Amino acid sequence: MNLAKFKIILWVIGILMIVMLGVFIYQMTQTQSAQMMTVVFMLLIGLLLGGVIAFLASRSLKAEPPVISESSHTIAESMRKVFKVVSAEGHFNEIYNYEETSKIFNFIPSKKRALVIVSAKILVGYDFEKFKWEVDEQTRKVRLLEFPAPEILSTETDYKYYNIEEQFFNLFSKEDLAKIQQNGKKQVIEAAKKSHLPEVAAEQMRMLLTELLETKNFMLENPSEILGSDKQIEYHQNS
Repeated sequence: MNLAKFKIILWVIGILMIVMLGVFIYQMTQTQSAQMMTVVFMLLIGLLLGGVIAFLASRSLKAEPPVISESSHTIAESMRKVFKVVSAEGHFNEIYNYEETSKIFNFIPSKKRALVIVSAKILVGYDFEKFKWEVDEQTRKVRLLEFPAPEILSTETDYKYYNIEEQFFNLFSKEDLAKIQQNGKKQVIEAAKKSHLPEVAAEQMRMLLTELLETKNFMLENPSEILGSDKQIEYHQNS
């Protein structure tokens, strides 16, 4: 019921109460002039009281703005210098189907399932701290001694749940949702490892180093070391 209808009802109730009071007083009077004065007086009082009731009701029904209190404390655990370069970016959509079957009282089967679409943006690159090379100033050549495998430097994921089915005695808990998201992220990372994203990152890094050295009149002696097929993409849990 909205506020306008509520005000009308209060007006009607107030007027009816005053009219009933007026009828009672009317029966108590003896002269006709007194009857007329009483009726007019009661009607005016009824209108006045109805307005007062509607006004008070409208004031009480007004929603007060919520009181919001916020606080934030940021603690920097550690900082260090890094030299990591992103050389490839991939976008993936993984359809992850989760299903769990259990038994209530060890004999009543209960099942819950969820279909989750995991959207992820994965950045792949290299950690220059892991590079090892030697420079020949006379021949103006740079030879790579150790070149690391490409790494997944960052993973941004978004989860959308579809077709969630659960039963009263077998509901999804916070731990279940956390496990679903964790498993869905693992599937996306495995898909990224099997994709052409590592090759794209390696090719981009080869071009970057080659062009960078050419600006200094150097030549990269063994660029094939960057594109080595035996290198597997690395992933760290904190990425």
